[in-house]
Amino acid sequence: MAWRPEAEAKPLLAILAAEVPWTVHRIRMFGRWVDSPRLSCWMGEPDVRYRYSGTTFEPEPWHPAIRALLPQLEADCGAPFNSVLINRYRTGRDYMGWHSDDEPELGPEPVIASLSLGEARRFVLRLKIDHACKTECLLSHGDLLVMRGDCQRAAQHALPKMAGAKGERINLTFRWVGAP
Repeated sequence: MAWRPEAEAKPLLAILAAEVPWTVHRIRMFGRWVDSPRLSCWMGEPDVRYRYSGTTFEPEPWHPAIRALLPQLEADCGAPFNSVLINRYRTGRDYMGWHSDDEPELGPEPVIASLSLGEARRFVLRLKIDHACKTECLLSHGDLLVMRGDCQRAAQHALPKMAGAKGERINLTFRWVGAP
């Protein structure tokens, strides 16, 4: 669903690309430490630490352009957010493998609001009990995807490599860490 019009999404993409303190997170994958195949930044309220893939992340302070999105996002999603994981996919070679956002600090039925900026990319969702049961959509510039309920318990999602994607994509995944 297009949530931000082009006139807002395009400058937001440029601002975030230039001003977010991007890092290559080290994550534990298949029993060893590796560089994640994308750039990332954990951002939010000062006391909101997030642990995934064997690492605890301390938040960067909210960027004003991201904080400005919160009132409308929270109203549209019917949920509060105190943090955002921002991923920067530089080309179609950067990706996110199969996973669920099911860390205990997110609660049993987290609301994850995912805002896409930039190059359109494939988003794939599959059931944990039957990997052949999956669905796919193309997330475009300004689109908002919201996962809620038992989605993280029942399914996994991924952003696969995409050879035809030449441009950059920034994805903001808003969430609430801790009991709301």
